[in-house]
Amino acid sequence: MASSTRRTLIWGLWLLLSAGIGLALGYRLLGGAEQTVFMPGEMSYAHHQFGVDCQACHGEAFAGGEALQAACLDCHGEQMRARDDSHPRSKFTDPRNAALLTRIEARECVTCHLEHRPEITGPMQVTLPIDFCANCHQDIATERPSHEGLGFASCADAGCHNYHDNRALYEDFLLAHLQESPVLADPRLPVATAIAPHGPALTAMAADHPPTHALSAEQFAAWAGSGHAAGGVNCRDCHGGEADLEWVAEPAPAACESCHGAQVAGWRLGRHGMRAHEELSQPLPPLAAADARLPMAPDAPGTPGCTSCHRAHDFDLVHARVEACLGCHADPHSRSYADSPHAALWQAEREGRAPPGSGVTCASCHLPVVERAGAEGEARWLAEHNQSAHLRPNEQFIRPVCLNCHGMGFTLDALADEALIERNFTGRPAGHVDSLDMVAARLRDAPTPAGGAGTP
Repeated sequence: MASSTRRTLIWGLWLLLSAGIGLALGYRLLGGAEQTVFMPGEMSYAHHQFGVDCQACHGEAFAGGEALQAACLDCHGEQMRARDDSHPRSKFTDPRNAALLTRIEARECVTCHLEHRPEITGPMQVTLPIDFCANCHQDIATERPSHEGLGFASCADAGCHNYHDNRALYEDFLLAHLQESPVLADPRLPVATAIAPHGPALTAMAADHPPTHALSAEQFAAWAGSGHAAGGVNCRDCHGGEADLEWVAEPAPAACESCHGAQVAGWRLGRHGMRAHEELSQPLPPLAAADARLPMAPDAPGTPGCTSCHRAHDFDLVHARVEACLGCHADPHSRSYADSPHAALWQAEREGRAPPGSGVTCASCHLPVVERAGAEGEARWLAEHNQSAHLRPNEQFIRPVCLNCHGMGFTLDALADEALIERNFTGRPAGHVDSLDMVAARLRDAPTPAGGAGTP
């Protein structure tokens, strides 16, 4: 009897302990504490900010593959459509390509973009094998004699193929840029389209802040000399309504959205604002410099919202283009900017010694001015605030950025030179990419080029 009682007591304690452990683990898994304890491996460079919100990608109760695919498209679907994806999902739902799916499941993002596998995650932050193109293109050497002898491991080298966006590398496009000099005759970047005024220009005396929230002399002078005052944007337009109780001392990015919707939408998709993305299953704390994996300045300011770069009340665009970036980023590429040829061009533009658009800033490349259709279908030029849109793979810089000032040959060579990138393009490329040479050779062999893989 005593032995039976002892066994019952032991089993009871074991069950109680198991239940306690289960509740503790469940509490963590459902978001009651840090979820990183459950991660099977480190998150990628691009997604590590979501490490405390598993459901942002996996869905509630880890819903499976469909939830993962939906999560990918929630953040990246519009970007894929905007860049005219070279390998859209529709290509592989076409019955004519059904046989290819037996070699590689190309309809699902996670086939290549698999998380929690740092040991096989490459520099472009994807987990695909470097020879994955062979799954569908085994006969490329027969179709294109210029590719004979090339290994499939070289397909994604700079100057060659980008799976999602080959527009800058189509053969016809390369042909159109075959004989360009390293620096073009009139190197000039696009200039953003001015935003229509909110109302008549305001004088300093028109500031409509409530008496209980008076501006300091410094804030007052900053606003009065800003583009906001010139465009009729008053204090209450950003800070709140008529009643003092409605006043918001530090407006969130949503306050900027009514006038700068495209910019705020891009910010939420980029690394600065991705924790504010609407599709997150739970609110995440704003990004801080300490969360970054790249080196950051020890005295980097707070979290990156609109006013982190566009200082409140003066909203100085000059400050936002360089000084705001270098206030946080301390990696070798960023720190090399001050001594680079690009910085010298920017200084010349600021001093009036060079025309608008001739200077090159951090924002010129990482938040470039791109063409967008306005509400009425008119062309507008806006700064792309999703810096991830042009970051990796770096061939994405070619069309919207580099070719405004540089020839294609120099651009391909420069983007392939990691040491040159680290020096912020101070010097000349050390190597050479053969893409243009291959097109030139094909032109010599066939004076009337074949249709090519696309259009300029």
